[in-house]
Amino acid sequence: MVTETRNSIDRIFEIQKAHQYRVAASTCAERKTRLLALKKAVEVTFRQEIRDALYADFKKPQAETDLTEIFAITSEINHTVKHLDQWMSDRYVRTPLSFFGSSSFVRCEPRGVCLIISPWNFPVNLSLGPLIPAVAAGNTAIIKPSEFTPHTSAVIKKIVNHVFPPEEAEVVEGDVETSTRLLALPFNHIFFTGSPQVGKVVMKAAAEHLASVTLELGGKSPVIIDETADIKAAARRLAWGKFINSGQICIAPDYVFVHRSKAEPFQRELQEVLQEFYEEDALVSASYCSIVNEKHAARVYSYLEDAVERGAKVVFGGQKEAARISPALITDVPRDARIMQEEIFGPLLPVLAYDDRQEVVEYIRSGEKPLALYIYSSKNANIEYFLSNTRAGGTCINNNDMHFLQPYLPFGGDNNSGIGKSHGEWGFKTFSNERSVYRQHLPSVLEKLMPPYTAGKNRVIEWIVKLF
Repeated sequence: MVTETRNSIDRIFEIQKAHQYRVAASTCAERKTRLLALKKAVEVTFRQEIRDALYADFKKPQAETDLTEIFAITSEINHTVKHLDQWMSDRYVRTPLSFFGSSSFVRCEPRGVCLIISPWNFPVNLSLGPLIPAVAAGNTAIIKPSEFTPHTSAVIKKIVNHVFPPEEAEVVEGDVETSTRLLALPFNHIFFTGSPQVGKVVMKAAAEHLASVTLELGGKSPVIIDETADIKAAARRLAWGKFINSGQICIAPDYVFVHRSKAEPFQRELQEVLQEFYEEDALVSASYCSIVNEKHAARVYSYLEDAVERGAKVVFGGQKEAARISPALITDVPRDARIMQEEIFGPLLPVLAYDDRQEVVEYIRSGEKPLALYIYSSKNANIEYFLSNTRAGGTCINNNDMHFLQPYLPFGGDNNSGIGKSHGEWGFKTFSNERSVYRQHLPSVLEKLMPPYTAGKNRVIEWIVKLF
């Protein structure tokens, strides 16, 4: 792994700081050119290198790389290029009668020099994904990818250096010490993806410079399967959304509440789907991903061991070999088990039977707001009940994870699961300051009411207050 020196980090920052207004002055056409060059680099020039790097880092299947890393980037660029003219245009607002003689509009201007700190679970997607709106909005950016995926981080650096000069975008590799040095610099905006614990550190560092932040965090995202749900569809969609990337997904279903009348059928369907997906042994399946390293695998497996010690039952899977853990379904899980207290971020799925929907809502409310909440139901009254009585960053109904890829939806959490939104126009606004512009064309009636305040002026002011 390459580690940048303190001097080189400071030099890159100063170069971008000095160049930021030139980048801000770039036209829509120039920004589109950069984005399309990035698309070509990801989709064509470096595509095989990305696949090879992700396989080297944690044996990610090519199909998953193409879908969750390549497509996620190219589709976001396509959407951005299609709409960028509109997003960059001044947005005129209405003029009240009391402001007759003026006009007003909102202009999106770049925030300036931005820092993007990305995680290891989707290293390409979550490094270059935020870079897209940063470039679209006219910012410069420094990207700090994860040291846990060194092969992929090296390719990300090659891609960025291929597309951008360092005064526009640069990749800085390194460990926690590198992140600490970067966070000490006065960036205008910081975009961080990771855990709530590290998110707090990032927010404290940003506060020193009053930098704005976007925090894409995580938490325990629940699934609710009610008595009216299509069990076959639920099992198949949930198996894919939970166990793709070996469960190392911030929006992965973390635990399932299934109505008692559907609990056994759901477990049977889910086991059948998993056997279809990964055949007889997921530990050797070419369609199954590894945990990023043995340390993280040991952490995940300790949740399973703790749950079993407390009386939980592993009804399917749960075998471990080095950094691979086969998909595990776990029942009878005590609510105080670690697997129910901490974000799993791995291929373990607690399945909890419920009788009354209120108990589900009370349990979800007892924890932090999740990044995502998933509802499987064909009964609108139940869907509305769960939507109205819970809070979450985002929700899918009769599916899971898919809201991340819908470019017309904002993506992000709330409080412990995140701050701010990204993707599509929301991503563009995240990396923009919405600047208010007021222009006076004719003398304002308010000018007639300036001091000295006479009795007549006071009567007019009283009339304006009542009327407007």
